[in-house]
Amino acid sequence: MKYLIAAIFFCLPFLANAGKYFDFNENCRQAYTEVMSLRIANGQRLLDEEKKVHPDNLIPYFLDNYVDFFPLFFNEDVKEFDKKMPLKEARLAAMKIGPADSPWYLFTQSVLQLQWAAIHIKFGEKWAAGWSFKAAFTLVKENQKLFPNFAPNKIVMGPLQVAAGTIPKGYQWLTNMLGVKGNIASGINDLYSFINNPDPVASIFKDEATFYFCYLKFHFENKPDAALQFIRTQRLDVVNNHLFTYMAANLSLNNQQSGDTKNYVLRRNASIAYMASPMWDFELAYSKLYHLEPDANVYFERFLGNFKGNFYVKDSWLKLGWHHLLQGNTALYNSCLQQVKLRGNAETDADKKALKEAKYGKVPNTFLLKARLLSDGGYPQEAYQVLHGKPAPVFTTDDDRLEFAYRTGRIYEALGKYDDAIEAYGNTIKAGRDRTGYFAARAALQTGMIYEQHKKNNIMAISFYQQCLAMENHDYKNSLDQKAKAGVERCSGR
Repeated sequence: MKYLIAAIFFCLPFLANAGKYFDFNENCRQAYTEVMSLRIANGQRLLDEEKKVHPDNLIPYFLDNYVDFFPLFFNEDVKEFDKKMPLKEARLAAMKIGPADSPWYLFTQSVLQLQWAAIHIKFGEKWAAGWSFKAAFTLVKENQKLFPNFAPNKIVMGPLQVAAGTIPKGYQWLTNMLGVKGNIASGINDLYSFINNPDPVASIFKDEATFYFCYLKFHFENKPDAALQFIRTQRLDVVNNHLFTYMAANLSLNNQQSGDTKNYVLRRNASIAYMASPMWDFELAYSKLYHLEPDANVYFERFLGNFKGNFYVKDSWLKLGWHHLLQGNTALYNSCLQQVKLRGNAETDADKKALKEAKYGKVPNTFLLKARLLSDGGYPQEAYQVLHGKPAPVFTTDDDRLEFAYRTGRIYEALGKYDDAIEAYGNTIKAGRDRTGYFAARAALQTGMIYEQHKKNNIMAISFYQQCLAMENHDYKNSLDQKAKAGVERCSGR
């Protein structure tokens, strides 16, 4: 590999005079469509053919990064990362050989930097990610000045604007590096207008923009139902485009619609032409656990056996332990807790929480655990039945009583009983605001969402979002702060 990279750099001065150009021709469009559908090998084959036919066209070398990006991002194989990492600088250098008066010149570099920023985060390289984010923003900002009518700028500028506007306190250093104040509404609107732009060049990237738009609308604009409705109304191909399949499944899981998640995964095109990934077992494992299905362990074990990365590994081991606990197997539950301590890393809030629970060693109350899983999975009536009428002695500790108040609030909210939910959340905040658990902060966040979405009272919503932000030293601090900060931005009209 090092000799290949050296050869690329050695040839760069000669290539600069070789008439290189950017042409996103029909061959490249077909290759891009294949890769964006996660038919990676098909896309690579088409790119290799384009390189033979038009060796001076730089777009195939730009799209090579997409070929590497998806396996690295989803599968997190460290060996593959070590092998592909040197190609980052080589590809950036290759783009710089192209004509500087082309709108593709800075745009391609910006996209490469943005993709590598996401990859660096996956592999725990925060500073490298920060520098790549900064480079991506600087490049696309300059390209916007030079070529204001070049529509694809928006698929980079939109997500970066939203990210910059909602970065939580734990990652504030990244905001300083970017040197930009983001704007949620502007970023999301840019993507929406791009999706509907009839410009032929814009149409190339419509699927990519749609992917960003749905995630940003779901998580940052706090309109999950609208995001999922967009997937349906746009009739996105969630069977043959595996990137859309994953998006629909993952967003459904996060919106307490785990039954839909399972359907999306099981109904996808099963052809071997698609990129293999443990992510499907991950989605199925959680969707089955949330409905207390007895075979959930099969999918957790398969995911943990095949996944080579670190994100959500601790959380998956914890969830597998919960499954065994609810099946009455305490020995396997304790074994899983030991794996939580040994496997994966604690970069995500979910993994941090899993590690904390494993170290704490308190066995969860099974009534609360069942209610939690059913509620999170989108089965609030079943969750209500688990907790309804349970006598006080069932919840013997302060932690259990606090969680009972919080779970009651979540269930009432899911059932549309918003006043009852606000009351339960208020009890949670009062009892838990000074504790290290996340219940009080999440209760404040959910109360803010109720006031924003259902009571149309932005002033009250902001007050509860700010209460969430004010709470310190609790689990899920970064992710809850990000959601609360986005809420303040929305309700303030920024």
